[in-house]
Amino acid sequence: MILGRTAFTAFVSLLPLATQPTPAQTVATPPYQIYAGYVWQSNYFNGLPGAHNGMNGWQAGVGFPAWHNLRPRVEFSRFTGTNLGANEEVFSVMGGGQYEHAVGRERLFVDAMFGDLGMNRYWGPQGDPGESASFTTSLGGGVDTPIDHHFAIRVEADWRNENLALIKAVNSTTPYRVPGLPQNFALISTSLVWMPKEASTRGASQGNFSHAPVEQELITESLNSFGHFHIFANSWWSNLNVAGLEYDRHSWGYVAGARMDYVAEILPVVILRQPSVTDLYGNVRSGANRTAVPGLGLSPIGLRMMWLDQHAVKPYYEIKGGMIGFTKKSLSDYASYENFSLQQSLGAQVRLTNQWDMRASISFFHFSNAFVVPINPGIDEMAWSAGLSYKFKKQSTTGE
Repeated sequence: MILGRTAFTAFVSLLPLATQPTPAQTVATPPYQIYAGYVWQSNYFNGLPGAHNGMNGWQAGVGFPAWHNLRPRVEFSRFTGTNLGANEEVFSVMGGGQYEHAVGRERLFVDAMFGDLGMNRYWGPQGDPGESASFTTSLGGGVDTPIDHHFAIRVEADWRNENLALIKAVNSTTPYRVPGLPQNFALISTSLVWMPKEASTRGASQGNFSHAPVEQELITESLNSFGHFHIFANSWWSNLNVAGLEYDRHSWGYVAGARMDYVAEILPVVILRQPSVTDLYGNVRSGANRTAVPGLGLSPIGLRMMWLDQHAVKPYYEIKGGMIGFTKKSLSDYASYENFSLQQSLGAQVRLTNQWDMRASISFFHFSNAFVVPINPGIDEMAWSAGLSYKFKKQSTTGE
């Protein structure tokens, strides 16, 4: 892992030193990259020594408008095949970023991504049962070679890590690992990349603002749960109250009539009210009282889409991803202190004065440890949230 991070950092630092193209050779930064293609993985997930075989699949993803050559990216991939008498049907959903740099006609890039991997139940050797989900990370890079103004061929190589384990039985899901069960994989892929023309950006060019004023906001907010879903997580018996600060910055122009804002958030106040006694998987034990567990949340990756941004009432959709940690293992004594969080909100912001807005929304708040440890109860909260927004005075920017 340390070696991978070192190589990634070194590669990024060397990119600006590459030979600079002449103006005639420079390739404009495409606003969006939509790609799909073939991917090969170096082994099956049950590929024990003596049964290492390559696995075939496909992938598709979207790269969003870049800011200072750093592009947010989401990707879906799927693999199927048979090894050691077991069928494997694997899919993953990942998000992260890529840093890119033009060298002549080509665009070199490196990427770092993380997400969830899903698997059919009986994927172990000879059809033994195994865990059906795992946290997964990926580091890699590649090159895009243009065919014309709207299409390019992508070749990419990645290192990927996951932590799937076998289980004793479907009704006894205690995980275990056998020696040689793989966790690290090499991936090689080739894709066709489509670079569509960007929609109206109202003064933005390719995700970068040259002389347009930049809208920025700082929002004090509170979120409080009132119910539960049962989508990604197991627990029904806990409630969440949080408060903190959110920073919003107009970074990516307009898409489908919505202003595209970068979002980051810190939650210095996090209170999880959970049962005082639970079983291995976070299910409440009979007669258990509730206990309050304090924590801290940080979401450095987020997007807000705001419509009618020049009007008094501005509907918005928001999604934020990050980490949330507690002073004790959350939901189960066999789970983890740290968890990954995902928030989604649908609401409206109402103008009070030229610099102050009020906002309210209905939100979905999920956190779980994504199987970084074998036990992953997690929680899906229905919540209401409210906040007060202060808009910074607009300042012209150049060269962003």
